[in-house]
Amino acid sequence: MTRAMSNNTQVQTVGSGADKAKLAGAATLLVAAVAAFYLLGQKDLWLRVLALLSLLAASVAVFFTAEAGKQLVAFGRDSVREAKKVVWPSRKEAMQMTGYVFAFVFVMALYLWIIDKSLEWVLYDLVLGWKR
Repeated sequence: MTRAMSNNTQVQTVGSGADKAKLAGAATLLVAAVAAFYLLGQKDLWLRVLALLSLLAASVAVFFTAEAGKQLVAFGRDSVREAKKVVWPSRKEAMQMTGYVFAFVFVMALYLWIIDKSLEWVLYDLVLGWKR
């Protein structure tokens, strides 16, 4: 009898209390940014935008000190590293493939138009007898 595969699966959650506090602080700063923007409704627009942007920046800074933020940065770095490994086609290959796609689309459009007109002719002219 084999063991269940559920033993191998791992669910990653926020680990420490400090990380939870950082994420809660980031969320609180985010809500405070939106609230400050609307509570300063009688003030000049530049002051409202400054308050919004400064609290948003603080929220982002707190988020990136938490483990989830560090993992997001690591994911971004890995993504850039993988994107650099991509072998892009040459201009000639790209133009050829684009030409193939356009030719295929044209042929399919022509085929569907012929089928549509044939069915229209069969249905309206032969079956129903409607002459246009």
